[in-house]
This record gives sequence, structure tokens and C-alpha cells, in this order.
Amino acid sequence: MLKTKLLKQWPPKYDLNYIPDSNEKYWYKEIETAPREELNDLIFFKLKNVMEYAYEHSGFYQRKWGKAGLHPNDIKSLKDFEQVPFTTKQELREDLLQYPPFGSNVCIPYSDVHRIQGTSGTTGKPTVFSFGKDDWERIAHQHARIMWSFGMRPSDLVFIASPLSLYIGSWGALIGAERLGAKTFPFGAGQSGQTEKAVSWLKELKPTVFYGTPSYALYLAEKAREVGVDPKEFGFRILFFSGEPGAGVPSTKKKIEETFGGICIDSGTMAEVTPWMSNTECEHRTGVHLWQDVVYTEVVDQYSKKMVPYGGEGVPVYTPLERTSQPVIRYWSGDLTTWTDEPCPCGRTYPRLPKGIYGRIDDMVTVRGVNVYASLIENVIRRTDGLGEEFVMIVTRDQIMDEVLVQCETLGIRDEQELIAHLRKELKRETGVSINIELLPVGSLERTQFKAKRVIDKRDFKS
Repeated sequence: MLKTKLLKQWPPKYDLNYIPDSNEKYWYKEIETAPREELNDLIFFKLKNVMEYAYEHSGFYQRKWGKAGLHPNDIKSLKDFEQVPFTTKQELREDLLQYPPFGSNVCIPYSDVHRIQGTSGTTGKPTVFSFGKDDWERIAHQHARIMWSFGMRPSDLVFIASPLSLYIGSWGALIGAERLGAKTFPFGAGQSGQTEKAVSWLKELKPTVFYGTPSYALYLAEKAREVGVDPKEFGFRILFFSGEPGAGVPSTKKKIEETFGGICIDSGTMAEVTPWMSNTECEHRTGVHLWQDVVYTEVVDQYSKKMVPYGGEGVPVYTPLERTSQPVIRYWSGDLTTWTDEPCPCGRTYPRLPKGIYGRIDDMVTVRGVNVYASLIENVIRRTDGLGEEFVMIVTRDQIMDEVLVQCETLGIRDEQELIAHLRKELKRETGVSINIELLPVGSLERTQFKAKRVIDKRDFKS
């Protein structure tokens, strides 16, 4: 069996010509439906190998684990793995500053680097990601395998809306679709006026699959309607998303599916732990599956840092299991989620995040002792008739008490006072906090062709 073969080989060598029959439900059935004990054996085999590899080749991990008194030989089980120190974004940034330009965690010669991606550096020094050719091929292979689970097939034409830039999301979607054998249309929206052009292209070519951010999909629909085009005319049967939590928000998922007539698939982890599609919904859309044999994911308590039981809330911690060019071990995401091991109708035995990723510790705002997430606001906005798609939450503290103002756009079809009263009631029920409402004319709030900024915290905690 394939699983047995993979247990004897690290890093794994995949047949890059293999594609299942289009009627086949699974890419690798024996792995995806494996009993938990067998799956854990495969995970631990890869885990031990990636730790030993990092210890041998990464100056970053040699210093980090040496300081902690840890050796890979100390890790003899998945339970033991919980003692391995977390890796943080700040550590990686400091390493880049100390060992420019690529840091000391690149484990292959510079001549073997195939692809360089990174962050924009808008909040500091850019983070650089280096990928060898073998890693890039494995990422494409695993993304194809995961795309297969939500129904993509070689007959599809995939419209990639996100910019083809430093942002790795677009490239991951592109190479995964190509590995699967699908046709790709890397449109890469982002420039002024390009969305209007997208409407024309989509009417003409009628791609069957869309990839982008949820906010951009709804912006695209808005622009289509402005020129008299029903977004259903595009013919998308699948829309999959990353970069924002919106596709996991029930009301946003419903709005996207009603708007375009296709199924809405939530996906995504972080660029640092690519292959980032290791958290992705299947066609049943019961929350994202954790493809544990691709990126091992733990959910830990944000305070105690201990693993939480299924049903609990915590922070995902990621370890890609096949990366050789720039391994990342126990990467602290800063996101918040809950997880479950309840069965999914698809038959895969991976645990799931039934609500997806619904917040971030550093983006969360605590208002009068209550944690408030933009996704909670979004769920109310998107299910309320008479409102546009855009909103922003502004938090202030003029004197002693925190105040929250939600600005959103009215379509002018409901009485404004009645609409404000309805929103205040629903938001209080959803968040537990009294929230002020400001209704604005449609078009007042900034539109985005990428990730929407929903929270503005104006409180000065230093004064």
C-alpha cells in the first residue's frame, strides 16, 4: 500500500504524473480514511524526520533547541512533541535581521533555491520564504490532492483573482490547480479598473472555479451588478478562498453561495507553513479538515500553551511535514479556533475546525472585558437585509469606558432608525457588547481587491 511505502521514505517522492480517475472520491484513500492510530504513525514518522533534518541543517533550530536543552532523539511520541518550543514570527524576523537576507533557517544551498516569496513588509522588515524545487513540487502535489477533496477536476478552468505577487496564496492555488491538470486563468486583480475588466472576461470565458478573498468576491459581484450582470452568469460551481476568515462565517458563506450559485470553500493557514491549503473544507463544507499528514496541526490553549481537548478553543500550531528548504517546527499562528474529531460525511478521518479560523489574538479587541472579533460583526452584517457588503469596527476610549462604533452601508430600502435598532440588538446578542451604529450611503467605505481591514482600534493604552 502507498501508506506503507511513504513510511519508508522521507522526504516523500510522489509520482507527479499520477491523477486519480475523475469519478474517484479520494486522491489517496488509504491515507485520508486511515484509522487514527495508523495516521498518527505516518505523522510521527514524518515529524521525526523533519526534526532531525532541521537539527542537522538549520542554524536557527540548532541554536534554538540547544538553548532549550532539546535534541530530536528526546522526542519519541506525538505526546513528547508537545514539549518542543514554539517558533514565532518575531523569532523569524529577528533571525532575518541577524542573518540577512534569507536568515539562518534555509537548509539548502543558495544555488538550489527555486522560488522566493515573502510578505510586503508594511509593518516592518519583510519576511522572506525560500523554496527548493522539490519543496515547490510537493506543495503543488498536496494542494492538488486537497483541491480534489472539494470537487475540482482536470476539466475545470480556474480563475485566480488574487494578485500574482509576493502573496503566496495565489501561487499556491495556481500550482495546485496546474498539478491537478486543470486549466488556469491567473487574472491577478489588484490594479485600478481591473475588476471591471474581470466582469467582461468572466462573461466571455465562464471559468468553473474562482479563487480569491471573500471580500473581493463580493466586490466583484457588486461591480457586475453595476453593469447589469448577474454574478450567476459567470458559471462558477466552486469558489474557494483564503486570506480572510469570511468563507468560514455562516452568513458570508451563504451570501457568496446565493450570489454566485456555486459552493463556497474555506481554506488556508499561513504563508510561513505552506502548503497553506492543509486547512481546507471538503465538498460537504462542515468546517476545514486538518490534513495532518501534510501539516501537523495542534490546537493549544493561548494561556497555558497546553493542547486543548476536542471541542475546546485554542491557537493552531503548525508543523509542515515535508519541507526541506525552510522547515518550520511548531509555528505559533496567533489565530483562534475550535476543533473536533466528529466524523465528516466525506469519510476522511482528519480532525476539523467546524468554524474555521474565526479570529486572531493580536487582531482581537477586548471591549469592557469581552473579546470581540470582526467575524462576529461580519456574521450579523451579512445576514441583515438592507445593508451593503462593507463594514468597519472602530474602537475608542475617550474617557474611562470603551466605545465601539460599527460603520456600514445602507441600501436605502429600510427605515434607518428601524435598521439601527435591529443591528444594535443583533450585535449585542452576538458579541455581548453594546455597539453604536453609523449608516452610510453605499460606496462610502473603502473597497479592497485583496484583504479587507475591518478593525480600527484608536485607544491609547499608554496615556
